[in-house]
Amino acid sequence: MLVVKVGGSEGIDYDALCDDIATLWRNGQRLVLVHGGSHETNQVATQLGHPPRFVTSPSGYTSRYTDRRTLEIFMMVYCGSANKSLVERLQQRQVNALGLSGIDGQLLHGKRKATIRIIEQGRQKVLRDDWTGTVEQVNAPLLQLLLEQGYLPVVAPLAGSDQGEALNVDGDRAAAAIAVALRADTLLLLSNVPGLLQSFPDEASLIPQIRAPISKPICPMLKAA
Repeated sequence: MLVVKVGGSEGIDYDALCDDIATLWRNGQRLVLVHGGSHETNQVATQLGHPPRFVTSPSGYTSRYTDRRTLEIFMMVYCGSANKSLVERLQQRQVNALGLSGIDGQLLHGKRKATIRIIEQGRQKVLRDDWTGTVEQVNAPLLQLLLEQGYLPVVAPLAGSDQGEALNVDGDRAAAAIAVALRADTLLLLSNVPGLLQSFPDEASLIPQIRAPISKPICPMLKAA
């Protein structure tokens, strides 16, 4: 079992990706594809007069601030053009891909972070009306059913909250949650960045390999539905 996460930054060769996936699929590899769409989302948001806003947490992590309007644009791109363009490419290569998001069939369940703390102009602030979350549960039987019926799931990284609200969740973490729930042999993260850097942005500080501890589970909080 293989889970692949492809980013959504500018310059990614999706045709080459789908060529490789089609070859693996024809050779009997069971596979789930999780995708991003950040570059297109930024473009569409700007065109709609609601440009993206990025914020930095007290720990130094930079992320997209997702108010309700941003979430609607996010769903428009991720669940629409980004997802369906990958499905189209795979169908053209005789791969029976099926596009869905994490809110479909409660595929991904998460907890909403209604407020977030940020650092802005050297001061700590609290932002409300945030629509991001963290994946806590995966509906693995749904993915297994699709795979058993010969479909290749193409997943947009949204999740549903306890109240049924759509949440913007980190794509890499969503892919990791799916990999754990399906007990995948391999999780492959594809991006246009060199990898994990010891001293960002120095590319010479690339960390080529990290050994996972054997005695502890990778993500003990994640469980299949």
